[in-house]
Amino acid sequence: MTFTVIIVAGSLFDIVLLEKSNGFISFSVSGENAYQKFQNEGGGIRWQRVPPTEHNGRYQTSTITVAVLTHSNTSVNIKESDLEWQACRSGGNGGQNVNKRDTAVWLTHKPTGIHIRSEEERSQHQNKENAYGKLKEELQNRSSNTIHNELNVNRKEQVGSGERGDKIRTIRVRDNVVTNHLNGKKITYVDYCKGMLNKLV
Repeated sequence: MTFTVIIVAGSLFDIVLLEKSNGFISFSVSGENAYQKFQNEGGGIRWQRVPPTEHNGRYQTSTITVAVLTHSNTSVNIKESDLEWQACRSGGNGGQNVNKRDTAVWLTHKPTGIHIRSEEERSQHQNKENAYGKLKEELQNRSSNTIHNELNVNRKEQVGSGERGDKIRTIRVRDNVVTNHLNGKKITYVDYCKGMLNKLV
């Protein structure tokens, strides 16, 4: 994991490398209004430059697809008013205390209809804690899956087809120009490298 500080339009941002493989890189950006600064960078970008190994001055064109996604918190807030508790007797082994007293619990989460039964512990209090923990885990899993699906849809919408014709931007290094095809605005490649992204909006 690498840690870098960059300056974009006069603001400081921290960058942490999350994943890097052949043709793919993922990193997180944190700082004041980070998403607002980078939200317009998602899409296809055509990058034209002369590689150092090119001796005849010929352009090499590459297509880069960028997705800008927000970080989502998967923690869940469970309201006590959304819970319905019922005490019941355990149906399993565990001695007279378990079988003769209402030590098991049946927990219902009313907004989702999730039902959790806990009878493993010897006391109702312990079974309540166990059921609550299972409910929280289930809600977090559902929230995580929902967020994951939404991010996938968002990513596909931003990246598009990945073809050169499906682009939001062209970077021409030798001509020192970056063009935003969404509004026709242009800035110098030097300013683009300095993080003057607001000039393209």
